Amino acid sequence: MKLGAIEAGGTKFVLAIGNDEGELFEKEVIATEHPEVTMPKVISFFEGKGIERLGVGGFGPIDINKESATYGSLQKTPKTDWVDYPLGKVLKDSLKVPVIIDTDVNVAAMSEAKWGNAVDVDSCLYITVGTGIGAGAYIGGQTLKGLSHPEMGHILVRRHEADEYEGGCPYHGDCLEGMAAGPHIEKRWGKPASELAENDEVWKMEAYYLAQALVNYIYIVSPERIVMGGGVMKQEQLFPLIRGYVLEMLNGYVSSPFLTEETIDSYIVPPGLTDEAGVKGALYLAME
Repeated sequence: MKLGAIEAGGTKFVLAIGNDEGELFEKEVIATEHPEVTMPKVISFFEGKGIERLGVGGFGPIDINKESATYGSLQKTPKTDWVDYPLGKVLKDSLKVPVIIDTDVNVAAMSEAKWGNAVDVDSCLYITVGTGIGAGAYIGGQTLKGLSHPEMGHILVRRHEADEYEGGCPYHGDCLEGMAAGPHIEKRWGKPASELAENDEVWKMEAYYLAQALVNYIYIVSPERIVMGGGVMKQEQLFPLIRGYVLEMLNGYVSSPFLTEETIDSYIVPPGLTDEAGVKGALYLAME
């Protein structure tokens, strides 16, 4: 079966054609611009390719309730050009195939559980730190859903004592995303993250915020593995800093063999699928 897959991220759309064995054999990356610019390129990529189903992992918030009249529509996203955009309907009407939609982080968690760095555990959490921050949990073969999908990127965090940045989330100001997403690193320090690699102060502050989030997720969701991806996490010096802060903040409260100085390196890990976690998750969504 020939399947389509889309990872619709805040910075870029990854488009792919694959099969029901998880193989990708055609892929293209386009920028996330205004829907009127981006969507014709998306539709053109898939037209005439003979796909039978299309899986989409979209940046959120997005309506993932299949019974809803607005299934697949973006909601109050910080990407203001996309607020209320009927992504699922446009794709279904244009390509004439079934379209299955979940969040980009939920499908990334699914793919890491099936093919990546969480194949050996029964539950995992995938967090992306890039243009925005989001996280998805995969537990017992299903992604976590309730009123909608979890919005773990917008939790409240304690401010670092040396941080004077006011926060940049258009909805919450100094929530996790407003303090630690890639654009806010640049706004705080005056340079993009890629130019700050040698500045230890930058990454200690970033790790402080991300570790708080992970501690909250550990307390509430109790995942057996945490996978951290996205553009900011390409700064590999973040991983040991985050692991150290997590152990310090937990302070031994959660008794688990996964959460010791000897095992934390294999508990908080980068994606096994590197940059393909999202698009392979979208393909898996189409398979399922």
